[in-house]
Amino acid sequence: MTELTDKRPAAVVRAWIERFNAADPDGIAALYHVDAINHQVVFDPVRGRTAIREMFAREFAAATMVCIPDVLHEAGDVAILEWRDPEGRRGCGFFTVRDGLIAFQRGYWDRQSFQLKG
Repeated sequence: MTELTDKRPAAVVRAWIERFNAADPDGIAALYHVDAINHQVVFDPVRGRTAIREMFAREFAAATMVCIPDVLHEAGDVAILEWRDPEGRRGCGFFTVRDGLIAFQRGYWDRQSFQLKG
């Protein structure tokens, strides 16, 4: 896995999108601090790079997921991603990036829309 040369928050999130769309749990986990927290608001927070990697591995095995970025904002150490998927579901994510790695991620999306559409 190549280390990112651009460690600004928006660049890290662009790499996150590429690895997410490639269903690459190892690659995506490498973008997180060892003690990072990923909190998708419909679930309990996932703590630590290893647990985050396992979460993505389970999700990628369960479904094909695609993140289509609509808007990517950067403010200080935070990148804000507004996204959609091919089925029309929408959400947003807030990524706090420190030292070129994701320290905290919070995601908002409608859980019911995923259950209804598959």
